[in-house]
Amino acid sequence: MPASGTGSPGRAPPPVEEEEPGRPHEALDLGLSLGVGAAALPVVQVSSASSGEEEEEAGGDEEAEGPSLPSCPVCMNPWTAEGEHRVSCIPCGHVYGRSCLERWLLQCGKKTATCPQCGKIFRQKHIINLYAPEIVVPNNDLEKVRFSSLLFLGCVSDHGLKLISFMQQVLSLRHKNDTLENQQQKMIEEIKEYKRQISLQQHLINESNSKRQKMAEQSSNGARIAQSVASLRADGGSSDPCKFFLQNEYFLDGARVMGIDASSQIILASGRAAGVSIEHVLTKINMFSGHQTKVHLPPNTKALKDICIIPGGLAVFASLGKKLSLLSMTTNNIVHQYDLPAPGWSCSGLQNGPNHIYAGLQNGMLLVFDTRQTKAALHSLTGLSTHPVHTIHSVVDCSGSTKVISASSIGPCIWDVDGSENRPNLLTGMESQGVCISLACAAPSSDLIVATFRPKVELSVDGTSSQVAISQSPTLSSSGKLGCHALMRRASSTSFVKEQTCNGNVSELRMSKSAIIPCSGNSQHLFAYGDESLSGVRTWQLPSFQAFTDLRPHRRPILDLRFAESSTGEKYLGCLSEEKLQVFRVIDH
Repeated sequence: MPASGTGSPGRAPPPVEEEEPGRPHEALDLGLSLGVGAAALPVVQVSSASSGEEEEEAGGDEEAEGPSLPSCPVCMNPWTAEGEHRVSCIPCGHVYGRSCLERWLLQCGKKTATCPQCGKIFRQKHIINLYAPEIVVPNNDLEKVRFSSLLFLGCVSDHGLKLISFMQQVLSLRHKNDTLENQQQKMIEEIKEYKRQISLQQHLINESNSKRQKMAEQSSNGARIAQSVASLRADGGSSDPCKFFLQNEYFLDGARVMGIDASSQIILASGRAAGVSIEHVLTKINMFSGHQTKVHLPPNTKALKDICIIPGGLAVFASLGKKLSLLSMTTNNIVHQYDLPAPGWSCSGLQNGPNHIYAGLQNGMLLVFDTRQTKAALHSLTGLSTHPVHTIHSVVDCSGSTKVISASSIGPCIWDVDGSENRPNLLTGMESQGVCISLACAAPSSDLIVATFRPKVELSVDGTSSQVAISQSPTLSSSGKLGCHALMRRASSTSFVKEQTCNGNVSELRMSKSAIIPCSGNSQHLFAYGDESLSGVRTWQLPSFQAFTDLRPHRRPILDLRFAESSTGEKYLGCLSEEKLQVFRVIDH
């Protein structure tokens, strides 16, 4: 072993034959080699503490032989990560193979020995095993920069530490670059898939339009309506009260009902979570960006039957889980749930105040709630029958009193919701129309309402079903029944008078929604309903029920229609089927 220039003069260490000739005792080879191509970079050496200077060898023959490996300065053999000759250090910071240090202690014949390089005393217990793996930084798969664990041991120069920091930054940047490249590739693939889906959906839409056109041509009733629409366009196209422009179209899965907040440009649509689960979700759609957010509902909510968005940033929805729920439109969280005595079928709230909300139940009851009270309903009102209240509208009459207009299968009713009367009044003149399946109301005054009916089906004596005939109501085809729409105008705060009726294709099973659209400065109105023969929306002018226009059809029947007007006067009509949501902008003439 080489003698140290600053070692103890009392005892000199024995010579070691393996020492490399000409190697200075004051230097420690860093064991740093950079494999760039076929040539190695110069080996950096660190001189002893007394000199504090760094020298750089030219490389010579050693460079020609390739990069040097980190080795023990005693035996000049490479140290290992484990075993007898594993890399170790002593308190002064110099690094050796452990077996060389132990042999040096044995040769000294005492419990202590001096460092061969600096002469500082150490003991057997001072020998520390080092654990530091080799680090490899790839450079475009053509270069590899290798540096040993000695760089982390504190025995390198300032330049060496800067090199370590630089290598770490290179490694971090290359990792980030790889991550960004992977993300870019995924986005490219997603864009291709979206384009493919759009192309497929457009193809399906074109096919659906062609089929619906053929079905309309085969229906004599549809042909007559189409002729009246053409005649209206030819005779008075410039006098049209408004126009419809398709603003957005969204593809959904399993949608049923929806609500529109025109001022905030937000749409809520109910649906079922993807997969085989029975979890129900709300899809929150931003009409500006088209961004969709899934809001998962509590398991006890079950299927939603109606959605209403009220002022104050709240959405109300009634569900078959016997719950009336309040959703914060800001946080997308359920802030409260009212327990209902029966499954909820409909809900409503006043647009000029967020406090009172109303729920129509499956057993025919109507419940009044105050959002400032979270325990129970203010009023529980009993209906005229035990049939589900499938539609309710909260309105303000000409005297300023709040009323609720509802519909069940027996027909439209009007309720006093202040608790003065426990039961509603059935609107007169609707008794013989059939089964009421929809009710549209011209809010907020509700001076006009349109109720939709389908023919009644009764059981004969022998148990078979027989059709109760109503005026012009034969069975059309598998596309639905020929029902009727009845227009009623307000006569007083509690009564309406029937003005006009119109035949139309209605569902045999579904209780679909309809809408009244104010236009031309609210001086004229349109009535919109989902026509079963078209799987689309057909509109009529009121009060004449003159056919106005047919909107772009869907592949499935229309399940919900919602008209909404923003605080700045922008008007929208939402049309929902099981797989698609269309939003039309309504422009007055």
